[in-house]
Amino acid sequence: MDFIGTILWPIKWVVELILVAWHWLLTAMGMDPAAGITWVLAIVGLTVVVRAALIPIFVRQIKNQRRMLEIAPQLKKIQDKYKGKKDQFSREAMSRETMELYKKTGTNPLSSCLPLLLQMPVFFSLFQVLNGAQSGKAGVGPLNATLAQQFGNATLFGVAPLHQSFQGAMNAHPPQVAVMVIAAVMVVLMTGSQFLTQLQIVSKNMSPETKASPQFKQQRILLYLLPFVFLFSGFAFPLGVMFYWLTSNLWTMGQQFLVIRNMPTPGSDAAKAREARLARKGKLVQDGAVVLTVEEAPQQKTTTQRVQPVNKNRAKKQAGKK
Repeated sequence: MDFIGTILWPIKWVVELILVAWHWLLTAMGMDPAAGITWVLAIVGLTVVVRAALIPIFVRQIKNQRRMLEIAPQLKKIQDKYKGKKDQFSREAMSRETMELYKKTGTNPLSSCLPLLLQMPVFFSLFQVLNGAQSGKAGVGPLNATLAQQFGNATLFGVAPLHQSFQGAMNAHPPQVAVMVIAAVMVVLMTGSQFLTQLQIVSKNMSPETKASPQFKQQRILLYLLPFVFLFSGFAFPLGVMFYWLTSNLWTMGQQFLVIRNMPTPGSDAAKAREARLARKGKLVQDGAVVLTVEEAPQQKTTTQRVQPVNKNRAKKQAGKK
């Protein structure tokens, strides 16, 4: 076993366990154990379990992004302080002050990549499991030889093998048109969902300060660059792996929509839209108290006023004294 295989071994075991568990559940519900749709739904179930397990990490990522926005002015001061200074002493001092600021505020600029980094081993493990099942090879865990053979021979709609890719279908004799059509549709959906996810972040959930920074320009480049990654690499992956990827993309898109709607970045267009919705409702219940929400158009801020409960007996006594 190679080094990568040794690292992925426990992840592959867990992937097989979840995959086989979903397959058993769907079979118990009356579905054909050898049918491609059964294994596709098992892959979808695997994706849901993985993404649900990553929700706490995603919440931590959102909180870290909020802190990064809060310290952005302080980071800019440090950068301006050493602007134009290219000597080693200045670079080391700038790096040291930046790291001290991160440590003091408890922020981590790399945490935004953590959910993606944690998904990649699962993705490659599923890829290896599917490739092994293609030849009827048993997995490292619950995916025994019988299940592996079923998985490897499973076809979607009876015409599209799950182990086949667009590239493999194109080179087959004769070419497998059904696989090519399904793979092409999935690549389009994967590319579109990735683009929409990035677009709603760039267009709605960034503050004016962030849009004026160099990082925003990089984000705009990624907006149009990342979909091409799916466009070209998607044709090389088997259909089974593409179902995992597509389901994960759709989950990310929906999750990002809910976050932007309910937890927008302060000062962003999404935050202003949320304030407008609260203003139309007229009140919001927080901590058991009634809060009236008033949107101030010039500053685009929200002010709150607590409504104190009126004591009728006290009001009568005060009226009697008068």
